[in-house]
Amino acid sequence: MLVTITLDSPVGSEINAMDLSHLLRKHPEKVQSFDLPVGTAHVFYPHRTEDRTTAALLLQIDPINLVRSKRFRGDSGILDYYVNDRPYTASSLTAVAIGKVFRSAMTGVSVSRPELASTALPLTISIPVISTRDARGIDLVRRLFAPLGWNIEQDPIALDSDFPQWGDSQYSSLVLRGTERLDVALRQLYVLLPVLDDSKHYWVNDDETQKLARQGQGWLEEHPERELITRRYLVHQQPLVALAEAQYSASGQSADTQEPAGSDDNATADVPLRVQRAQSVLKVLKDRGAQRVVDMGCGSGALLRRLQADPFFTRIVGTDVSARSLELAANTLHLDERSDAQQERITLLHSSAVYQDERLNGFDAIILMEVIEHLDLSRLPALEAAVFAANAPRSVVVTTPNAEYNDHYPGLEQGALRHDDHRFEWTRDQFQTWAHKAALEHSYVVSFEDIGPAATSVGAPTQMAIFYKEQA
Repeated sequence: MLVTITLDSPVGSEINAMDLSHLLRKHPEKVQSFDLPVGTAHVFYPHRTEDRTTAALLLQIDPINLVRSKRFRGDSGILDYYVNDRPYTASSLTAVAIGKVFRSAMTGVSVSRPELASTALPLTISIPVISTRDARGIDLVRRLFAPLGWNIEQDPIALDSDFPQWGDSQYSSLVLRGTERLDVALRQLYVLLPVLDDSKHYWVNDDETQKLARQGQGWLEEHPERELITRRYLVHQQPLVALAEAQYSASGQSADTQEPAGSDDNATADVPLRVQRAQSVLKVLKDRGAQRVVDMGCGSGALLRRLQADPFFTRIVGTDVSARSLELAANTLHLDERSDAQQERITLLHSSAVYQDERLNGFDAIILMEVIEHLDLSRLPALEAAVFAANAPRSVVVTTPNAEYNDHYPGLEQGALRHDDHRFEWTRDQFQTWAHKAALEHSYVVSFEDIGPAATSVGAPTQMAIFYKEQA
């Protein structure tokens, strides 16, 4: 099993590509070998110049010893056979080797090159064989790596090159190109290679949730496929998946980011409300055929990242009144690392929902996801004039808390709002009264949907209004 990491020195840059060896803390002039429980790992440098340096990690696995060892029998059962793909394809075995051999590099600390360790570098990662165990393998690679800013080259491997009519195998070669800190890139590989393989060679327990949180810090929290990654990384063990999601939710600051108690809907109880909300909005946009969209009040870019990862959306604009939020959104989206075409597809604008901004005219949809409750009630007419009258998109999607549901949030005092910055929170009747009035005044039709697990008599935690113009 082979993984290569290449550092290129951009023209005019002061980066010396040979410093890759300092970041990896592996001597560049000799082959180094490391005995691991899964086999033997070798690190060497097949190419080393100031302009380009490549480090290679070669993992040699003894499949017979692996099968005979009870310690490394995974839940998938694939190691029950003496003939298997473990010596050849990237998997949890590769992740273990990365974690052991490059442990120091994964900390992001370098004594000899401290500034370089904290710098996003132009990297190329090549993996000759990855597993794509389901029919969505090509799409899965894109869903995992594209939101992280990687440019992807994936070539399916034929089942038998002498018989092309047999089609492709479940394996592909993969090349990732992008600009990222080396420690972050290594941690992403550590987590995502087992996710692609959808198998682990060792027993998974509660410790894995802590490992996932540690290695995913800084990039996994806002990944649009976080739920899929968590589920596959924890080998579909639902109690561990729920534990991991609880740890994510615990980092939230407001009641609205916590999961309500007393849910009557077990089908959605393990999916955080903020995720259900984003998924519901994206579904509405697709149902309405809205490919050119504005996320008004985008904050740090959580919804923008989901929009960015979906090629259905061809033009995306995020707006916010806070310049700091726009900076965070730019970092979330890795905009400075995107190609010219990608940067043209998504734009961040300093703008307010209550002021008319002609730059937002002509879009298919405007999204106000958890925005209106942050405005004083007296400012809502200005928002209506800006969004419904001036911008006049074909669709407007509005979500807001359902105040009737607040009693289901543990620790939220009677009559308190879910967030310190909320100016109001509406009941279902109040929200629908406002929405019907706005729709009537601006020639829209409006419908309503619940988001989240509904409770008897009080509805769901989030309410959504979908405004749309009827086709002529």
